[in-house]
Amino acid sequence: MKKTFISASVASVLALASFGALAEGPSFYGRLELATTYTDTGATLQSGTNGVDTKNYADENNGGTYLENNFSLLGVKGSEKIAAGYDIVYQMEFQVENTSGAGEVFKARNTYLGLKTDAGTVLVGRNDTVFKQAEGAVDVFGNTNADIDRLVGAQGGEGRSADGVWYYSPKIADLITLNTTYLIADNDEGTVNGNKVDGSRYAASATLGDSKFKDQNYYFAVAYNKGIALVDAYRVVGQVKLGDFKVGGLFQNTEDALNNDLDGNSYFVNVVYALSNGVNLKAEYGADDSGFGSYYNNITDKKRGTDINVQNFNVGADYRLAKSTMVYGQYAMYRGDHVVAGNKVDLQDDNVFSVGVRYDF
Repeated sequence: MKKTFISASVASVLALASFGALAEGPSFYGRLELATTYTDTGATLQSGTNGVDTKNYADENNGGTYLENNFSLLGVKGSEKIAAGYDIVYQMEFQVENTSGAGEVFKARNTYLGLKTDAGTVLVGRNDTVFKQAEGAVDVFGNTNADIDRLVGAQGGEGRSADGVWYYSPKIADLITLNTTYLIADNDEGTVNGNKVDGSRYAASATLGDSKFKDQNYYFAVAYNKGIALVDAYRVVGQVKLGDFKVGGLFQNTEDALNNDLDGNSYFVNVVYALSNGVNLKAEYGADDSGFGSYYNNITDKKRGTDINVQNFNVGADYRLAKSTMVYGQYAMYRGDHVVAGNKVDLQDDNVFSVGVRYDF
């Protein structure tokens, strides 16, 4: 029944989008992104990848070659003026998993209804937290198996949260925005995954510059997450464009909201160089001692040690065949160690090679 309902909902969205193509109103969009990946362990594969035993990463039986779906999606979005200075804004987006035999065909993504005024924009529904959005475009391997959540940790406020309210200020002095996410506590009955959460859960951020480098050639952000996804975290983000180079980095401190003895720091730095022929070359180095990233959690089957030390190195290149179509290749390396029962234990290395194609419409 659930899948039938979701399928009917998506069909309704597509029908609405088709109507919008004939009249002023909603715009229909989507993405198909597939990659062929070889991995030593499978610990950094997309979670919906078919054939991956998520309970046995450490046993090496997930090594091999896979087809990955890197968050293919369908959506509709738009806005409508309802009075002078007041616009309704909306979006309905669904992740599409039917290139794989694993999991549900459709999954929830950003879906909200909001109001845009001269005083700012308010959204209600499901959306990326402003903590996540503060990363801007610094995650140069985003949505792949080299995404920063393999190192920094999706639970560090990175999640796409539901039952929330978002506020985005107008751009102050054409430079600064102030943003907040607040989750309605009663929708969770005070718990997350059965764990008690005390107090309000919210995120806040301030950004400076332009992450798309259209108005300014720099972008900086600070953000704080309180209790969302069971962590307290803060991050500092920066990226600048210097001629054909883009240089960026992120630092994050993450603490378990239920156990403040579990905390640590993560950081990464990267560079992108745009060749004259349209190829973008990318390189990134990162390190983590918090143990909240998905590589560490998967490779240890969530059996935490102490003195965690994880390192990550990524290189890759991408090229747009057309405005709609991009091809890419990349290599990611994960390694590290931790202490268990007083003994230093090396983590299993993961070497990951991927080639993929992305098509936007």
